This record gives sequence, structure tokens and C-alpha cells, in this order.
Amino acid sequence: MPTDTNTGALYNAVLKLETAEEVAAFLDDLCTIREIQDMSQRLQVALLLHDGKNYGEISEQTGASSATISRVNRCLHYGKNGYKNVIKKLEQDKK
Repeated sequence: MPTDTNTGALYNAVLKLETAEEVAAFLDDLCTIREIQDMSQRLQVALLLHDGKNYGEISEQTGASSATISRVNRCLHYGKNGYKNVIKKLEQDKK
């Protein structure tokens, strides 16, 4: 749940986007290139953790630090299921 009006507005804005191109344009305007790269890396780490890869393999494939991998792993196991929901939806798209 949003913690403030601005956060809620951001969540609602993202929900209005309909295509990957719209999402890309919005993120390009909203975030720095580094922020987008960091978020992309975290998602890749989550996918690899879900696939059972170990920290060494993940670090080698993504360049992520052990701290980043650990944080993503913690979110996968004890977070609000954001990664799990996205992974499930991505897997459904593959079918």
C-alpha cells in the first residue's frame, strides 16, 4: 500500500501503462539509466534464484554483488511477494 499520496500516484500511473513501449518511455523519463539497470539486475537475480542458481553463478552471470543477491533472496523469502508474483506471471507468459 502507498505510504503517501505521491507514492500512490506513482503506483496508479504505472497501472495506466498498457505496453512495454509505454513502460520503457515512462521509466526512461522517471529514472536514471543506472536506476533502470539496477532494477533490471535485481529482477534477473530473482529469476536466477528462483531457478535454483547459487550466489556465485548469479554474480558471474549478472555482475551483482553478494549484498544485492542476499537482499533479493531475502525479499523472495520474506518480502511482500512482489518478485514471486512477477515471476509467476512471466512463467505463465512463456506457456
